Amino acid sequence: MHVAMVGTRGVPARYGGFETAIEEIGQRLVQRGHRITVYCRDTGDGTDKPSEHLGMELVHLPAMRKRSLETLSHTGLSVAHLLRHRPDAAILFNAANAPYLPVFRTVGIPVATHVDGLEWKRAKWGQGGRKYYLAVERLAVKLSDALIADAVGIQTYYRQKFDADTVYLAYGAPLLAEGNADKLGQLDLKPQAYHLVVARFEPENHVHMIVDGFVRSGSQLPLLVVGSAPYSNRYTSAVHALADARVRFVGGIWDQELLDQLYANALVYWHGHSVGGTNPSLLRAIGSGTATNAFDVGFNREVLESSGRYFSDPEDVAGLVADAERPGSDVTARGEQARLIAHRYNWDLVTDGYEELCHDLARLRAHSARGAYRRPSAPASAQQILGAGQ
Repeated sequence: MHVAMVGTRGVPARYGGFETAIEEIGQRLVQRGHRITVYCRDTGDGTDKPSEHLGMELVHLPAMRKRSLETLSHTGLSVAHLLRHRPDAAILFNAANAPYLPVFRTVGIPVATHVDGLEWKRAKWGQGGRKYYLAVERLAVKLSDALIADAVGIQTYYRQKFDADTVYLAYGAPLLAEGNADKLGQLDLKPQAYHLVVARFEPENHVHMIVDGFVRSGSQLPLLVVGSAPYSNRYTSAVHALADARVRFVGGIWDQELLDQLYANALVYWHGHSVGGTNPSLLRAIGSGTATNAFDVGFNREVLESSGRYFSDPEDVAGLVADAERPGSDVTARGEQARLIAHRYNWDLVTDGYEELCHDLARLRAHSARGAYRRPSAPASAQQILGAGQ
């Protein structure tokens, strides 16, 4: 099959969950003999743009440099290019791109929309943005040939609100090697002697709450904060203002080996994400066997189950810091439990689900039976392994 993946920043994966999913799934589909085209956002930095990555064909196209228009402008150009090359099926990431679904329908390209999390809850969107995201959810339900949900909580939301079935396809959890710590010295860190946050600086990721609570604690260890955000200067300044000398902001880290070692050797990983589905940072943490404390929402409990500890305010964070650092704490046991959970999230099984979905979509094109395909869940065998908490 020829499958197009549209609507993200593209690969190599350096931004978020969608990009990670494309990189992991796309390369595996290529290895299985499929042709994968990934549409990538041209950053305009003048660097050379590769035409191939891990066997996937890359198409680089520009985007408007404005938060409210960046995604839509790039996807519009991508769809225009895609129409001239007619893949057998397309995966459209992000319900924000749903206004382009009528184009797919008109030209007969079957498409599945990966609906992501509850974008309308993100603080960065004003009233107009929230109304837009609520509208495009409905549009995605009406015009997609299939909907993809990466969390059971997202499935439940679409079933309750729209009476719509979704295909459950979570992300994979990389199982990181234990014992490697040789790169920690670059940041003057020692194993089990620091706390870790990896997140974009957005209010719904609660970096402010974690920093605030950590500062209130009596910890003598550092809190390493990895990440930034292109459109969040005010929020970033507010987070920095809450910190003291124990909080170290290091920005984005693109050395994957160093990042893996940071996950694997942290005393605790702190996960504040609240409005997305299954989050790749959370899966990377449990795949490293690191005890994880998370903001108390269903998406995080769905993954961590009893291995997690949960917080809702800075006082909770401060208490959990003390619990983790006390003699005889349960962080080691919780990390081992988390690693066992991580085995349920397997990229090969996720790819099985995407491959089956794309075959079904391609059959729609062959039979011109648009809209006929809707499965309520992943294949039973994969669902049992992938579905935390089911």
